[in-house]
Amino acid sequence: MALEGTRVVVTGATSGLGRAMAEALVAAGARVAVTSRERPRAGVAAAALGSAAVGIEMDVRDEASVQAGVEEIYERFGGVDVLVNNAGIGMRTVNPRFLTDPQPFWAVEPEGFRGVLETKVTGCFLVARAVVPRMLAAGGGRVVTISMNEQTMIRRGFVPYGPAGAAVEAFARVLAADLSETAVTANVLLPGGATATGMLPDELSPETRATLLDPAIMGPPIVWLSSDEAHGVHDQRIIATEFDDWLARR
Repeated sequence: MALEGTRVVVTGATSGLGRAMAEALVAAGARVAVTSRERPRAGVAAAALGSAAVGIEMDVRDEASVQAGVEEIYERFGGVDVLVNNAGIGMRTVNPRFLTDPQPFWAVEPEGFRGVLETKVTGCFLVARAVVPRMLAAGGGRVVTISMNEQTMIRRGFVPYGPAGAAVEAFARVLAADLSETAVTANVLLPGGATATGMLPDELSPETRATLLDPAIMGPPIVWLSSDEAHGVHDQRIIATEFDDWLARR
């Protein structure tokens, strides 16, 4: 149990990449706070993971909700060693057929644009803003920001999902720069390709579905980044599909 005693927060951990990372972290011995906008959904996901997981209500778009959620986590865990900023919503919220019928940016409704940006970008900012000062006061901690392929950021028809990814990655790099002289490390982790999550359209062909990555690919790198082996690793951009090779080069 490489992560026994390690306390981790995974935002947006009830499905997709977040759920896969939470499962891997619990399996490695960590205690994991699973967050969701809806407390019942967070509770169901945590119960499925076992007694080492707790469900926390947290709307990452809302400062008061983030503060309340973080307070609850610290009350229950006594601290946070690793923050995994993962919460986000995808293109389906603005265009359910975004892969087969991409729409130009001017066809995107402003409310849909704001929803994606606020969940991913503002969410990363608010949660990090609430947790990192506590990590600094405690003498250390780790932040892992979940990103996407650079090609996705500029792909046709991918407003607002692409720009949100670019902004998140820029924020993660600034966060790392701000923390460069401290005991808190910050890194970026991304799958390395499209993953089989609920963010993709239902009408994908069997051939396309066969090419999708299993979200479990995020397990080994997030466990490693949370472990003693990653001590001092800072400002790295790690691609899950290339993790073994990246680790071998270190």
